[in-house]
Amino acid sequence: MFVDKVKIHAKAGDGGNGCVSFRREKYVDRGGPDGGDGGRGGDIILVADKNASDLSDYFYQPRLVAKHGVHGRGKNCFGRNAKDVIVRVPIGTQVFRLTRIVRQRAASRYHPAAATEEFSPTTEVGKPYAKATVAESDIAGERELIADLVEDGQQFVLARGGKGGRGNTHYKSATHQAPREFEYGEPGEELDAELELKTIADVGLVGYPNAGKSTLISKLTNAHPKIAPYPFTTLTPNVGVLAFDDFTRIQVADIPGLINGAASGKGLGHDFLRHIERCKLLILLLDMAGVDGRKPQDDYRQLLQELELYNPAILDKPRLVIANKMDLPAAKKNLAAFKRKHRVRVIEVSAREGSGLEKFRLALRKALA
Repeated sequence: MFVDKVKIHAKAGDGGNGCVSFRREKYVDRGGPDGGDGGRGGDIILVADKNASDLSDYFYQPRLVAKHGVHGRGKNCFGRNAKDVIVRVPIGTQVFRLTRIVRQRAASRYHPAAATEEFSPTTEVGKPYAKATVAESDIAGERELIADLVEDGQQFVLARGGKGGRGNTHYKSATHQAPREFEYGEPGEELDAELELKTIADVGLVGYPNAGKSTLISKLTNAHPKIAPYPFTTLTPNVGVLAFDDFTRIQVADIPGLINGAASGKGLGHDFLRHIERCKLLILLLDMAGVDGRKPQDDYRQLLQELELYNPAILDKPRLVIANKMDLPAAKKNLAAFKRKHRVRVIEVSAREGSGLEKFRLALRKALA
């Protein structure tokens, strides 16, 4: 299962407590304090890894917990620091801090004070109260972008472990020779976060379902997506690498097909449109034969509209228009009608037959140069 968005809960380790101890040894009178410091709690560290493909590991294990530092001991023995928890995520992962906000609380019939922000449903006022004092729809969350991991090996400390407390040996002085003071270890950071993957590719391939995107990317790159003659064959983004003779490599990302209303959440493409936000070039693939009964000129207009509704900045990227299925009889007539409607350059290909692909490869490289 491909997972590109997941919510996690991170809890760094608490620091160990300092120790109160005094040296007790034969022939050593008044040995003085010898309590050691506590160890540091473990951190939660995110590391971008080129070998990680998605976030499915943390979909099944959303709690990331580091161990606590060891408490200090006598004889100036310091507690051991806890090991950090290394979390490997795909390149292109964004990290958002989630903040839980209660906009409005619904008053219970027992306690009108429940309508105020300061009221807690667990507050005891002396009378029983209704359990449902907070309406489900009144609870919302805010996201704050705190990290964007775009390079292999890039690290980010999601939750920092607590510092270990000091032992009583730190409190000794000429006038205070038998201190019993010590420090408790600091608590580790704890937060809710959301990891969101945005694929980093050079080219983003978008189009309607059954337009031939999977066939095209399989002929151009080393990707092997599922290909079948029905809509929504592609359920997850596919990334392939287009290699040239001079060792130039271009990454092409194919997302599931868009439909009308994708920007408002319909279909599958809306969940994956984020994967083309980082692309340098867009490819709009059109079924010029109109196999599913749609007109190519209407598909082109609707694709631009859905991309603009999702994120207007996407339309600022350079783009190529590809007319696919030119081997079918109706394609030539539809292409003429399309050119009368839209004054754009169109590259004619047939992904199934393999015709026009070399011209498309050269145009792709030129556009990215």
